[in-house]
Parts: sequence; structure tokens; C-alpha cells
Amino acid sequence: MAAQSEGIKRLMAAEKSAATMVAEARKNKATRLKQAKEEAAKEIETYKSQRESAFQDQLKKFGENKDDFAQKMEDDKKQKLIKIDEDVKQHKAQVIQQVLDLVYNIQPQLHQNARFSVK
Repeated sequence: MAAQSEGIKRLMAAEKSAATMVAEARKNKATRLKQAKEEAAKEIETYKSQRESAFQDQLKKFGENKDDFAQKMEDDKKQKLIKIDEDVKQHKAQVIQQVLDLVYNIQPQLHQNARFSVK
């Protein structure tokens, strides 16, 4: 009986020790997760600030030419509109005549599908 009591005490002590080890492991795991989250947040913030800095540099670099580019686009647009107006003036009479010819000179004929059903 004493041997059983001794064995039970050893088992209880081992169980208590295992429970302590598991609790310590959970605590360490939680600590590592917290540290990993903090490190990830720092890395994200660093990356974000680097990208923001690069963006601001690009914005400064191309922002100076923004007004020149806008003026160039406006001039190009005006030139294209002038060219379109000239083309319209040049071809207006021909297009009107072609449309009128198509309207006045109608040549009625059966549709190709209707031709097969009539025969």
C-alpha cells in the first residue's frame, strides 16, 4: 500500500510539474506572439514611411513639370480641334452629297434570305 501511495504521490508531482511546464510554455508562446506582432507593426511602419518618402520624391520631381505638361496638353488639344474643324469644312459638302445620294437613289431588292423562300 505504501508503494502505491508513493507512486500516486510521484504521479501527482509529475502532473503538477507538467501543468507548470505547459502554463510556462503558453506564457512564453503568448509573449513571442506579442513580440512578433510588435516587430511586424514596426516593419510595416518602416516600409510605409519608405514608400511614402519615395512617393513624395516622385511627386516633387514630376510636380514641377505638371504645369508645363498641362499647358502642352491644352495646346495639343487645341491643335487637334482646329485640325478636326478644318477636316469638317473640307469634307462637309462631299459627305452631305453622299448621304443624299444614298437616300434618293434607293434600289429596292429582296433580302438574300427572302430570295430562297420565294423560289
